[in-house]
Amino acid sequence: MPVRFPSSPARPLLLKLLAAGLEAADPYHALCSSISLQRHSLRVGRRTYDLSRVDRLIAVGAGKASARMAQALEMALGTRLDDGLVIVKTGHTLPTKRITIREAGHPIPDHAGLVATQEILTLVQSLTPRDLLFVLLSGGASSLLPAPVPGVTLTDKQRTTRLLLRSGATINEVNVVRKHLSVIKGGGLAASTQARIATLVLSDVIGDDLGSIGSGPTAADPSTFSDAVAVLQQYKSWRAVPSAVRHYLLKGRKGDAPETLKPGSRRLRFVQHHIIGSNRIMLEAVAQAAQRAGLFTKRISRPITGEARIAAKQLTDLAKAMTDEHGAVKRPCCVVAGGETTVTVTGSGKGGRAQEFAAAAAFELAGLHNTWVMALGTDGADGPTDAAGAIVSGGTLARAMKLGIDLRSSLHRHNTYPALKTLGCHIHTGPTGTNVNDLYLALLL
Repeated sequence: MPVRFPSSPARPLLLKLLAAGLEAADPYHALCSSISLQRHSLRVGRRTYDLSRVDRLIAVGAGKASARMAQALEMALGTRLDDGLVIVKTGHTLPTKRITIREAGHPIPDHAGLVATQEILTLVQSLTPRDLLFVLLSGGASSLLPAPVPGVTLTDKQRTTRLLLRSGATINEVNVVRKHLSVIKGGGLAASTQARIATLVLSDVIGDDLGSIGSGPTAADPSTFSDAVAVLQQYKSWRAVPSAVRHYLLKGRKGDAPETLKPGSRRLRFVQHHIIGSNRIMLEAVAQAAQRAGLFTKRISRPITGEARIAAKQLTDLAKAMTDEHGAVKRPCCVVAGGETTVTVTGSGKGGRAQEFAAAAAFELAGLHNTWVMALGTDGADGPTDAAGAIVSGGTLARAMKLGIDLRSSLHRHNTYPALKTLGCHIHTGPTGTNVNDLYLALLL
């Protein structure tokens, strides 16, 4: 779908910067450049496979960008690819020839995901050491690959996931719990097959930790059952999760349930991981585009994390300090940052972390001329909404007051979507085919 963008003097420039970022994060081109096939020689990243010793090439995977990755793998391997199955968020499917695409719920796992995940497990369990399994992973895979441990139901997993997502826990902490309630996460997929594995990763995790991306279905997991219990207790969710979840985690803590795949496992000798794209790569492209446009550009190397409202103030404070009377930088300039914030939700408002970030930034920018902040989820969906994110300016708060919109109340109730929609601040991209965390820009012209 064509991008729908708020109208402002900064619109052409912001569109150009956004396009540069999304192009750099496109998994199709990144995957194709990571793989080459010449007769019986297959290069995947830095490793080469002799296909004369391989019986079958199979692909499985999950994530918001996995359909785009599946298309690229089909292009790279052609008829040498035998079969495959990937799971995408509902609405993110794309046409493929050899790899079947299944849709499922995100961020809360659903029955469609449960059925499709079982199909993946059945497929990989049929493979032998003479087969090569491609695993295509991108953001969202954790929710799209539900495979509850014995005694825990999908409903139990759904309730636990909802509680954690609303608790303020980081995605890494959420994944510690998910790994210990799954037979596929935390290296479970690698342990369930005899095939050699080449995992291609579009990273949506700060620091590109392989054990956290998609909850690491083919990666080692150093976390323990005790860690999972501690996360739930820290965020005051222990008593709220289903009793079956507590029972299983306590059982595992006592050593009566199998742990996740640990570092040093012999199985990992037959697993290769290759990161084809990340937030860092996207930010480099955006910063270069800003410099080419004649902007003094400051790229924040440290990922933006923590509560969205606090992170918004930190970004805007930096941008204002750069250009105040004591600052060394004159306009036009741009601050480029990325990461993944959190929102500790209270109530039942509608919004997402990027919209919360933008709404909070509107208060910090109030009264400043020719100043904008953009916050965007690179997958095209910020929270459970149709908006990818939002743009605010120094005049947004005054306009809200003129229209009778209580933006402070909306922010307090985590109900930013209706307010930003009325203000015309939303960015709509539709599914982008990628997912590499969030993009944050402060633009001063």
